[in-house]
Formats: sequence, C-alpha cells, structure tokens
Amino acid sequence: MKGKSLIFCFLTVLATCSLMAQVAADCSNAVPICNNTPVNGGTMGYGLDDYNGAATSGCLEQTVTGAIESNSAWYRFRTAASGQLGFNIGFDASEDWDFALYRATDCSSLGDPIRCNFFDNSDQETFMGVGEDPTGNTSTVLYEDWLQVMPGEDYYLMINNFSNNNSGFSIQFSGNIFITNPFDALDCSIINNLLGPPMAACDNENVILDATTPNVLSYTWYSDTGSGFQPISGETGPLLQVLVSAMYRVEIITTSMANIISDVQVAFNTSPVTSPVSDEIVCSDSSGFDLTQKDSQALGAQDPSAFMVSYHNSQNDAILGINSLISPYSLSAGTETIYVRTTSLENPLCYDASRQFQLSVVETPVINFMTDVFICEDAAGVEIGETTPNSLYAYSWDTGETTPSITVSQAGNYTLTITNNQLGISCSIAALITVVVSETPEITDVIIDDLQSSNTVEVITDVTGSFEYQIDNEAYQTSNIFTDVPPGLHTVTINDLNGCGSVSETIIVVGFPSFFTPNGDGANDYWNISGISSLEDPLVYVYDRYGKLLKQLDETSLGWDGTFNGRNLPSSDYWFKLTYKDLEGQRIQARYIKNHFALKR
Repeated sequence: MKGKSLIFCFLTVLATCSLMAQVAADCSNAVPICNNTPVNGGTMGYGLDDYNGAATSGCLEQTVTGAIESNSAWYRFRTAASGQLGFNIGFDASEDWDFALYRATDCSSLGDPIRCNFFDNSDQETFMGVGEDPTGNTSTVLYEDWLQVMPGEDYYLMINNFSNNNSGFSIQFSGNIFITNPFDALDCSIINNLLGPPMAACDNENVILDATTPNVLSYTWYSDTGSGFQPISGETGPLLQVLVSAMYRVEIITTSMANIISDVQVAFNTSPVTSPVSDEIVCSDSSGFDLTQKDSQALGAQDPSAFMVSYHNSQNDAILGINSLISPYSLSAGTETIYVRTTSLENPLCYDASRQFQLSVVETPVINFMTDVFICEDAAGVEIGETTPNSLYAYSWDTGETTPSITVSQAGNYTLTITNNQLGISCSIAALITVVVSETPEITDVIIDDLQSSNTVEVITDVTGSFEYQIDNEAYQTSNIFTDVPPGLHTVTINDLNGCGSVSETIIVVGFPSFFTPNGDGANDYWNISGISSLEDPLVYVYDRYGKLLKQLDETSLGWDGTFNGRNLPSSDYWFKLTYKDLEGQRIQARYIKNHFALKR
C-alpha cells in the first residue's frame, strides 16, 4: 500500500491529445479494446460505485470521496492467443495515476485484482503498467509483473486519477504475445461495430476503412476532427482511405431502407526516422561502451521525450524490438554491427530499424610480466619488462629506451608504456616496475633452547628480505623457529626467495638437566649432557660464574659430581661449553651453546 496526498479538487477533463477515445466511468460500460488500442483516453469522474462501498480492492484504497474511484475509466479486452502480455499507460509526469486489472467475465464478479498499482508518482515518471517500462527504467515502482495469458480470457482494466491534474493518458499493449500473434493477440470480436475497433496507426501506414454491405443504395462518409462530423466530399464508395486522425462515420442507405450508421476512431502517430549513426572505435580496456551516447545521432532533431532508441545484435531483433542491448555494452576485441531501432513511445508499432553502425574494439595491451623485480646485491643487472613482445605494439620507457625490455642494475621505479596503434586510435597501458635490491642472507645468531624433552632452535638474521628456513634436509618453512629438535649435530639454512643465494650453519643441540642435586641419594647426583655421541672426540668444560674451569668431561665420563679438588662446591649457577673435532681433525668449539645449569644442595 502507499500513502496518497489529499486531493483538493477533482477534474473531469478529457485528455488533451489530438483525438479522444470513448471513456466509460463505470465497469458496466467498459470500453472494449483489442489489438488496435485507442491511443488516447481520459477520465470522467465516476458514476456508480463499482466497489459497493468497499474500503480496498487489492492495493487500491478509498480516496477522500469515500470511494475507491475518484476519476476513473474502465476498459475490457479478451485474449486470443497464449503468451506474455503487458501494457503501458503513459501520462504527464506531473500527474498521479493508479490502475487495477481484473480477470473476470462480468462486472458483478470482479474479485481481487491480479495486477494492481497504488504507488504515488513522487519520482515524476511517465509510464505505469504491467511488464517493463518502455523507457528502460528498471528501478520504477509503477510496474507489475508480466501476465501469462491463454486464449479466451476476459479482463477488466480500471484506470484512476489521483491528482489535481488530469490531462489524459495513452494505452499501449506489449509482450511476446504481440510478436507471435501481431494481428490477433487480442480478440476484436468483442467490438460490435461495422467499421471495427478504434485504430492506432503510424503516419506512414495505408489505412482503409471498409463499410462493404449488401444491397446498398448509397454510402456517405463523415469526419470529425473536433468540430463535429462534416461530410467528406467525393467519398461515396464502401472504402475510405484515411489520411488524418479523426472520428469517422459512414451512413449507409440500403434497399430495405434499414439505414446503418457506424463510427470509428483513427489516430495516427508520427513514425520516427533514424538518422545516420557514425561508427565507433574504442579500446578494450574501457569499462563498456555507453550506447546511449548514440541516441542524439539517431534522433537528430526529433523530440527525445517522444521517441526511444534501442540497440540490437541483429536486424531481425531490431525489427521485432526484442533483445535490446544493455548499456554500458560489454566489449570484446574485433568489429561488430550494432542495429538501431527508433520507436514511438506513444505507439510502439511506429518504428524505424533501418540504421546500423560498426563498433570496433582495439585490444589494449595486457601486462603479463612481473612488476615487482628483485636484483641480488652482487648481480651485474636484471632484465625487466616484456620478454615475449608483440611485434604490433610500440614500447617506451621513462628512461628513454624503446625496446620491450631493458637491463637495470639499480633499485628504483621504472615505467614501461605499451601501445597498440590500430584503426586510427592508440590503446595504451603503463606498467610501473619496482626493482628492489635483495641482500644475500646471513645467519646472525642461533638461539638454542636445550630443554632435553623438547628442544627449540631459532635462526636469527639481521638482513631484511624474503627468506625461507630449513633444518637438515627437511622441507623449507616460512618460520625461523624449529621445535622438537633432537639432540645432536644439525644444519640450519636460510634461503633467499628471490634467488639471491642461501647460507648454512652447523649447530649442535644437546640435552642436559637444568639442575642436579649431588647429595648421595642416588638421584641426580651427577650432571652431564646427552646428544654428543655422534661427535668426534667431544669434550665438555664446566666453569663457575667467574670463568674458572672446574671439570672436563669426555663422552665416557659419568658426569660432574659438584666437587672441585675433592671439596663440595656451593649451590649456584654453573656454565659449560662443548668442543669437538671436525672432519679435518681440527678441534672447534660448538657455536651458539651458551647455557647454564644449577647445583642444588
């Protein structure tokens, strides 16, 4: 439901278009319409309350009159084919109109509307209805979903004015049903008239009224363009070629003197003429091609508020007015033909699909090389840019070179512009390449937490870079910390991810108790280290806090008992170091072992 503004007065003015169709304010007098819909309509107030005092009907609500209808017009139609059906009700943007559509066989059993719209026109739109707004507005709230119809279904359409202005409206049917059945989608047999239903025609159509009747003595034709019916001079036959919008009447005198008078409305709409549309050449890196920028070319001097321009991939789609292209139009390299259709908004049957233009898309080069490049600090240079160039492209560096790639030896930013010159335009892309010097990795320190049950090794480097870490022959990892390292000899490695070398260091992880208690109880009476059996001639040296050597242990030693020269040393922290022989027989001190332990008494 929607809120409506109060209506301060009610107008009963007919539409001010060139010719007025019949208007019925009551459902029982609903105007029958079919394929050639009356182009123009209006509202005449309301007589009987077709809703019998009801407060609502679908989305419709009572107006300030106390009834649902304020200024209403009723129409009825019958489907003659199956498919998708919609309609557009056009009106002035300053006015507020509502509608309700009922599937019913008569006015006494309307039931609930199957489509209904009671939203106000605060957005000042010019169409409401069922299906899609013909202007392409997809955000409007004035449209209901398409109908799926079958032959022989009867419908009643009530159009209501809810504003201080009432300059009339137009009705146009739409939907695929008029593509599959362009001349008989709606059943015209509901209109009992010798000359047939009102006709909406284009100004380039040949309209012939046929009043052929047997046993005729004479035919007299009249037209009314707003000043009453006037005889048409010289027209005395059963056929009349119609050239202007008017109400037409034929008076037939038969041999039985049973005279016949029949009236019909014929309304012509201006057929658009599409002006030449120029070809377009664009680069493929555009976000899309705005087709609407071609509207002014197609329309020329024609009023853009009266005609709509659409674009299609085939001539047949343009003629049928289907599968219009969405703007902005997605681009792909190459040339394609875009077909243009200009359509009358008042009568969509009036159109021109005679023009087309070529849309050519020149491919913009694509960057498919590295833009972040590392150069090793000891390297002579590195090649940057496009190493697999396109012979059709031009290359230009901000350093002045015009080759696809260059060799640089210094860190910095370098810009390469790649241009594709085709069809008179230049499609370019600029690549900013950043060159960074990558230093050779270096092991600054290795922190070993010898916890005996769970040893941890942390590799430290003061060099900034992108590195990965390895212990022994295990897989490389991004973390510089290794856990659960068993005691023994190990190799740690830092590898530069940018290919600027690696560095390795041999370390020893030993296991030792953090304290011992040499009190003769048989538990923890000796301190020793484990994990040195794989070393060649290992020696362990124990010191006090002042660096005095207290004990030397080899791999066969039981351990240190906490004495020096036969006397017990006090409870305190003590330090140790480890040496062993390398493959050349040289005795070396194990690096990174800087631990201590406690003697407790």
